[in-house]
Amino acid sequence: MRTSAKTTRRQNIRYRIRKKIAGSAQKPRLSVFRSNAEIYAQLIDDVNGVTLAAASSRNKEFAGQTGTKTEKSKLVGAAIARKALELGITTVVFDRGGNLYHGRVKAVADGAREGGLQF
Repeated sequence: MRTSAKTTRRQNIRYRIRKKIAGSAQKPRLSVFRSNAEIYAQLIDDVNGVTLAAASSRNKEFAGQTGTKTEKSKLVGAAIARKALELGITTVVFDRGGNLYHGRVKAVADGAREGGLQF
C-alpha cells in the first residue's frame, strides 16, 4: 500500500471516530498521536476547543529514561492521568486517532488506567 493511500485511509478512520466521540470539560477527549519516534497525548475539551493538559515522550521528565517506545508510552499515559487528576478529571473519552488499539496506543491507555482515569 502506498504511503499516500495509507495516510488517506487513516485520515478517513479518524474522521469516522471523531463523528462519534466528543469531549467536554467534565469528560474530555484523551487524544493520542503516534509518530515513528514519539507519542503524544492530550486532554481536549471539544465544546470550548481547548486543550486542558498534554504529555509526550519528549517531555523533560522522560529525557533520561531508557527503554522501549512501548514502555515510554505507558509512562506518557501515567503522566497524562496525573495531570488529569490534578485538574479534577476522573473520566475521559479515548480517541486512538485512527491507529489500531494495539502496541503503543494501548500502552498509553493502560498507563492512564493505572494512573486513575476511567474510560
